[in-house]
Amino acid sequence: MCQALDRYFRQRTDAHEFSGVVRMTQGDCEVFAGAYGLASRTWQVPVAMETRFDTASITKLITAVAALQLIDAGAFELDTRVIPYLGLPGTTISPDVTVLHCLTHSSGIGDDCEEEDGEVYADLWRTKPNYAVTETADFLPQFATKPPNFKPGERCRYCNCAFVLVGLMIEQASGLSYREYVQRNIFDRAGMRSSGFFDLETCQPNVAEGCDPVRNEAGEIVRWKRNIYSFPPIGSPDSGAHVTAKDLDRFFRAAKDGVLISRRSAQLFLRPHARGAEKDGWHMEYGLGLWFRVSSDGRIVFCEKEGYNAGVSGVLRYYPDSDLVLVILSNMAEGAWAPAEGLHDVLVAFESRG
Repeated sequence: MCQALDRYFRQRTDAHEFSGVVRMTQGDCEVFAGAYGLASRTWQVPVAMETRFDTASITKLITAVAALQLIDAGAFELDTRVIPYLGLPGTTISPDVTVLHCLTHSSGIGDDCEEEDGEVYADLWRTKPNYAVTETADFLPQFATKPPNFKPGERCRYCNCAFVLVGLMIEQASGLSYREYVQRNIFDRAGMRSSGFFDLETCQPNVAEGCDPVRNEAGEIVRWKRNIYSFPPIGSPDSGAHVTAKDLDRFFRAAKDGVLISRRSAQLFLRPHARGAEKDGWHMEYGLGLWFRVSSDGRIVFCEKEGYNAGVSGVLRYYPDSDLVLVILSNMAEGAWAPAEGLHDVLVAFESRG
């Protein structure tokens, strides 16, 4: 299997369809690991397993676990109402929105970018400098007075800014900035020594540069475009933590095994809480940052969190029946998707062999 996987990723890399890392583990055993493509196209620096990648929305899992830590500490609960807790004035966000609504994408909050309507996140920064948004509260003007999409709990719709609100709760409860809290209580406690929030203006070693191909009408690459103007210059509660593949695996296992959070919270983390869409004999259910692929007979096939932005894509997926974790991190916007879909059948076959 390992030789076939390596050949597959090399072929995609040669075709300029992938650049990044892939890692599969089962328990404490590394099943497969590979690094492909370039971390910097400017300087032709190759990707290594130690390369740190922007995780985009996979960061939402970190925010969910940080919130569960503070729930364990008694700072607030899943059913705590967010707006009264924060005391935010002049907002159109329903006072009935809870932490659970935010973490399960069932808040109904109007997002700063309505991606489900086809809006593009990078377009937010065409008229507003991305460097103007560096702290969690800086996001509020972009969504706090937008009309809601539906009543809290009525249905599910992906919402980045709901996690911004949870980030503000983390800050208020802890007395720390979001990034300080995560560094002390997630990265340090989980042994994620290579992880952090790295701003675009500071030189950092071993950080992949996000870059996407620009093609002509014939599909030929005419240039490569970096993503430095496509999102804020440093990560936030909804996006932008930088990790290695090993650190991301380490984080997930520390959360699910009750190292970062209590056993009770770990159980809440690993189960669905809100029903999503049905498709081809299975349905999606949202958990606390995770989403779950559930079969027609109610079995959890896998849970995962994906991340996407210009020059960034990634997948963290967990198969509970076999304790398999798959991590794919790419510094290309479309890099992770085809491999994630293709590897599903490989991992199911691996599971069946015991």
